[in-house]
Amino acid sequence: MKKLVLAASIALLTACSTPQQQINFVPKPTTNTSQVAQNASFTLTSKDVRSAQYIALIDSGRNQIEPVHARQNVRIAVENAVKDQFQSQGFNVTVNSKNSVNIEIENALVKVKHSILDNEMTAKVVIEVTAESPKGRLVKTFTGTANRTAALSASVQDVQMVFNDVVNNVLKEMANDTELRQYMKERFHG
Repeated sequence: MKKLVLAASIALLTACSTPQQQINFVPKPTTNTSQVAQNASFTLTSKDVRSAQYIALIDSGRNQIEPVHARQNVRIAVENAVKDQFQSQGFNVTVNSKNSVNIEIENALVKVKHSILDNEMTAKVVIEVTAESPKGRLVKTFTGTANRTAALSASVQDVQMVFNDVVNNVLKEMANDTELRQYMKERFHG
């Protein structure tokens, strides 16, 4: 009897540990060829304040909604992309500066409803940026959304493409935001 219980326990644990589908999340920073700042430095921090860590919910209509996670840590991937963007603009990211930029990921999710015949994806990404210096603080929220419908069911690659595209659009909006860039350029010296 003990062997049967042990075998059943091992089988159950093995079934629970089978890997679920994951999305390859590789955000692409928007880099600048011309530098807009010189001798401006700041410390970069980030937080992921989402209530759940999955980046997609797939509803196949069978009373089952499957969460899908990213292979990479979303917070770290976004922070690295933002760091690359600001460094390409001429800003120096240092460990201990009196100036700071905090990235807060508030929402990053693709909702997928699909059947054998069609699929509908709705994506939303919200990232809040707080730039702070002894001379003041600027808080900006960047939002990206996308809606996509297509024939047949959605693949993991389809979800991956939509998620990466929306995040990349938010990063591009952040990199090209003149108010944020000007604020940092004027106040992040010393």
